[in-house]
Amino acid sequence: MHLKSTLLKTTLLGVALLAPLSAPLVQAETPTASSEGARVYIISPANGDTVPQTFTVRFGLSGMGVAPAGTDKAGTGHHHLLIDRAEVPPAGMPMDSTVQHFGGGQTEVELSLEPGEHSLQLLLGDMKHVPHEPAVLSEKITIQVK
Repeated sequence: MHLKSTLLKTTLLGVALLAPLSAPLVQAETPTASSEGARVYIISPANGDTVPQTFTVRFGLSGMGVAPAGTDKAGTGHHHLLIDRAEVPPAGMPMDSTVQHFGGGQTEVELSLEPGEHSLQLLLGDMKHVPHEPAVLSEKITIQVK
């Protein structure tokens, strides 16, 4: 996994936010129930797309709502983007170069990756960064970075 920088630029309602890649997250507790039929997905890029080294990933969610981390409201969560990850991270999802956290409720990120093949997958976390039960996990897509 090769990120070009140690900061990710994310946007929420047009406001740029910077999040360091090494910030610790809250440790896991009992999972929160997900809403029946909830689904998270990557709007773009599409599976198999070729993208430039810096590109935008847009997140989609249906059957639940997006809320900032720490928001105690049933039926909500926030996105975690899994990059080149072989398996889903453990509860508590420590943020590193393979697990990007969007605790502000962001629904997209401008990402810079080294050229080559990469996989992307979304996982919805509850107010404490714990995956819901059952997990709301997107299909894994593969992209080519030129």
